[in-house]
Amino acid sequence: MPAIQYREALNQALREEMRANPDIFLMGEEVGAYDGAFKVTQGLLKEFGGKRVVDSPISELGFVGLGIGAAMVGLRPCIEVMTWNFAILAMDQIVNNAAKLRYMSGGQLHCPIVFRGPTGAGTQLSSQHSQMLEAQYAYFPGLKVVTPGTPRDAKGLLKAALREQDPVVFMESELLYSVKGEVEDGELVIPIGQAEVKRQGAHATVVCWHRMIYPVLEAAEQLAKQGIEVEVVDMRTVRPLDMDTVLQSVRKTNRCVVVEEAWQIASVGATIVDHVQREAFDELDAPVVRLNSKDVPMPYNKRLESMYAPGAEDVVAAVKKVLYVD
Repeated sequence: MPAIQYREALNQALREEMRANPDIFLMGEEVGAYDGAFKVTQGLLKEFGGKRVVDSPISELGFVGLGIGAAMVGLRPCIEVMTWNFAILAMDQIVNNAAKLRYMSGGQLHCPIVFRGPTGAGTQLSSQHSQMLEAQYAYFPGLKVVTPGTPRDAKGLLKAALREQDPVVFMESELLYSVKGEVEDGELVIPIGQAEVKRQGAHATVVCWHRMIYPVLEAAEQLAKQGIEVEVVDMRTVRPLDMDTVLQSVRKTNRCVVVEEAWQIASVGATIVDHVQREAFDELDAPVVRLNSKDVPMPYNKRLESMYAPGAEDVVAAVKKVLYVD
């Protein structure tokens, strides 16, 4: 399979779905003439024209609301937010309108819209531009929240999101856009709500999503050299949560570590741990360990920034903790 960048995988998904469905259009800041702030939309304006690739003003509340209205009358908007930090300005439209339209209309209205863009850390972007915000959107019924970590998952899940009848919050990562991974040629659609075991193991289960898949897999390689084989479960989607895959793994390994970039309070990881301790309590041989980013705003200083989120060494220590080994 060819190895392509995460941004290229997203671009392929957009291009293929826009070719297949003329109702899909793209809107956001700099998505057209500039080819996207992170070059995800490169070449799309040239191919599809200004009616389907629309550069918006710097007004998240405005163009997100416009997209929701377009979805209500039968189009399929894909709204790019330059980062999810900026989408906080449009949260009312996303959670009070898009998320609730089907329910409040008694099923008469659908809102087939995708909100996409990067979340989490960048590179020295400081506190207001580096927040991992998946839990805020996963909180609301009516939204699906997708957090792909690999190019293959990014492409397959975005194609699935663009075919949904209801709103999807699609969270990418600035730090992953240049990461390469194998993506097969041809049609690739990954169902939303299915976790994947990225590595088989017998001694402990490590659950993660988004860019945390990389330090977790690095830690798994280090642990394997010490005779410790961990099973790595990539959630890929945090609403809905595929707890069946997690519980199956925990019942196999009897130990669990949950790793996320977000802060610990009221996070997705807290919900996963709750499910594990309630539904697999008798199979656990150690308390579940959680790894999160430090409970501070993201520092601008590069050295401090590197200490902010969990790394491979933290995962190694957490796995050894649940195994009661030094």
